[in-house]
Amino acid sequence: MGAFIRKDRNAIQEDMKRAEEYFPILAQRQNQLAGTLSGGEQQMLAIGRGLMARPKLLLLDEPSMGLAPIIVEEIFDIIRMINETGTTILLVEQNAYMALHIAAKGYILGNGKIILSGTAAELLENKEISKAYLGAL
Repeated sequence: MGAFIRKDRNAIQEDMKRAEEYFPILAQRQNQLAGTLSGGEQQMLAIGRGLMARPKLLLLDEPSMGLAPIIVEEIFDIIRMINETGTTILLVEQNAYMALHIAAKGYILGNGKIILSGTAAELLENKEISKAYLGAL
């Protein structure tokens, strides 16, 4: 859908190639229906589709939900790379440990309210937060 509103077919092809660089498996699955992809591949496709709009801000809600640990690491590595290219990422994620390792800033929510915020490093170093949310690292 991200390319739907755009007219420049060459730019769309460039963006598709960039998405395939982030997610090479999608190039192999190009002719496969999205609903038949694995969970991780569907997440990759969703992120790639979002990037097609060339957003300044990319919102991601639970990109690791239901994925195998190896795929979670891959998704988070790619999220980090996308951010490093200049796209701001707003990430909502229950895997606080992984999220804080790629984030600049974090917010801890409790009952729908912000109960603590700070830099990712501050939150990772906070012993009470580690015990309550990160499994007492």
